[in-house]
Amino acid sequence: MTAAGICTHRLTIVTGHYGTGKTEFAVNLALSLAAEGARVALADLDNVNPYFRPRERKALLEAAGVRLIATSQSCLDADVPAVPAELLAVLEDRTLRGVLDTGGDPVGARALARFQPKIVPEDHQLLYVLNANRPEVRTVESAVSYLRAIEETTGLACSGLVNNTHLCGETTPEEIRRGAALAEAVSRRTNIPVLCHTAEARLLPGLAGLDAPVFPIAIHMKKPWE
Repeated sequence: MTAAGICTHRLTIVTGHYGTGKTEFAVNLALSLAAEGARVALADLDNVNPYFRPRERKALLEAAGVRLIATSQSCLDADVPAVPAELLAVLEDRTLRGVLDTGGDPVGARALARFQPKIVPEDHQLLYVLNANRPEVRTVESAVSYLRAIEETTGLACSGLVNNTHLCGETTPEEIRRGAALAEAVSRRTNIPVLCHTAEARLLPGLAGLDAPVFPIAIHMKKPWE
């Protein structure tokens, strides 16, 4: 599956519980969109538990032609609870494809809520990233509860689910299939479709037959000791 097949709207808002890998997904989306010829901006809006930050890969993103919008770019380790003013450029410039990496829980989603009146008239989608290995969202009930809380906080409706189940370097096709089962159960409960599953290229041969397409990703977000 291509990034254009996932980003069927001009603005793609990526959300989900922290630790689901949503930042990795957002970075891969932005890079893939740029590789496919789009003018792309990636907005780093995750100001709650931002263990991984798109701004850590500023050089990679900008070399690929992705415009990075983030706070505290001069201090990568600072957690600044602010929304960059440049976000308005992404919302208003309709020649740009925007990927917005938002906070990983309802509290983090508040940063986006103030822009809800500007987002709603635009061509947008809100994607919810799932990782069945995160204890807080490993059941259908807890995953749906988090999803609904984010929708309520942002005033935006989710239109797609992304199964990003992983165990970092120990991820197996079986783990991804287990996440697929959770995503499908959440989809049945909410009537929100599973848009895609994610997997590194090395895992693709073991993922035939899934109900939704697989979006190949590369691992760009590294732990400090890697």
